[in-house]
Amino acid sequence: MTTPGLFISFEGIDGAGKSTHLDALVQAFRGQGRVVTLTREPGGTPLAEKLRTLVLNDPMDAMTEALLVFAARRDHLQQVIEPALGRGEVVLCDRFTDATFAYQGGGRGFDLEILRYLEQLVQTVEHPEGSYVRQPELTIWFDLAPDVAAVRLAGARMPDKFEAQPVTFFTRVRAGYQARCEADPRRFARIAAGQTREAVWQDVLASVKQRGWLA
Repeated sequence: MTTPGLFISFEGIDGAGKSTHLDALVQAFRGQGRVVTLTREPGGTPLAEKLRTLVLNDPMDAMTEALLVFAARRDHLQQVIEPALGRGEVVLCDRFTDATFAYQGGGRGFDLEILRYLEQLVQTVEHPEGSYVRQPELTIWFDLAPDVAAVRLAGARMPDKFEAQPVTFFTRVRAGYQARCEADPRRFARIAAGQTREAVWQDVLASVKQRGWLA
């Protein structure tokens, strides 16, 4: 019997500390013999990476941002995510659609109904048994106070246009994540990202183990 694929996304505002734990989870799954595809959004394919550069650096309105992000997502799903899941791999993705609702919807104040329409349009997967909207089986949300995230980011690197936004922007982004979490609580695992690194990792590990995906 083929092992079913598994799709996990990591979410959180800039500075929340996703990357370290994303790499650790890759090693945990590989240590149990699973093949892992590690990817990110926007990005993950040559085309999507080009769109990522535009979205993160070029000035544009919120609708243009949203359309570019969903265009990148469509290519990412078709070229990387769906084939990997079809092979029974674990797909770990640094951000997915929740980030669009948080950043463009919450941060930019863009129309959530249009985002929901694009989500349905872009993420619908056709199968012999019927179609459905592709979502992660688990979304690990690193929840951190925006002022703490700002301190972590200060001087770390040259900020992109989102990282350079004021704390008030990230307060709205955090609220956007909260709304997504409340709308689909069974999919989300909220991690208090202000803890020590080890405590955060233990919470991440627990969120995966309690679903039976790691021994």
